[in-house]
Amino acid sequence: MPDQFYTINLRAYLDKDESTYIGEADLQDLLSDFSCPHNPDVEYFLTHNAIEFTKKDQSITYLVFRAEDASLTGYYSLAVKPISVNVGNISRTMTKKLARVSTLDENTLSYTTAAYLIAQLGKNYALPPNKRIESSVLLGFALKTIESLKYSIGGVMEFLECADNEFLMNFYTSNGFKMFDTRMTAPNSNKEPEKLNQLLKFI
Repeated sequence: MPDQFYTINLRAYLDKDESTYIGEADLQDLLSDFSCPHNPDVEYFLTHNAIEFTKKDQSITYLVFRAEDASLTGYYSLAVKPISVNVGNISRTMTKKLARVSTLDENTLSYTTAAYLIAQLGKNYALPPNKRIESSVLLGFALKTIESLKYSIGGVMEFLECADNEFLMNFYTSNGFKMFDTRMTAPNSNKEPEKLNQLLKFI
């Protein structure tokens, strides 16, 4: 299945030294074809923030295309972020792994370390159903990219946050992620605070 798709780092479209360079205006036009009505935040990030975040090194976005017609089927964004994990929320095996790469805060009984964050993951619903990428394949590309980064620069953990609903929790736990905490999003004028589940996985 993955052979039917390929990924391109957004930087490749913005770097004039790359053969894939198209410039910011044409890249924005390409991204405008993406639609994700099930999660407007995922759509908004790609069409409004992905380019700037990539230019500022806040996160790097990868586009996933279908090989047969070069249609944009999905994307994922990765970043490196600090993560704090309370000892009481994870297994002894996870605690031992964390202890090797981080320091325990005796006051909070939590470990803090740097980890790979899957910041965004979204598929393009503008395509007909038979052209859409499966969620598990899209996640697989994100995990494979992180594996290659680990090979080059190290790291032992990846994590993500998702809405508190059964479908998403079943999807991520079936792919090896374990819940370790929750957090509430900051309130704003357009959206009520939302509970997010935080999940981690050792690479």
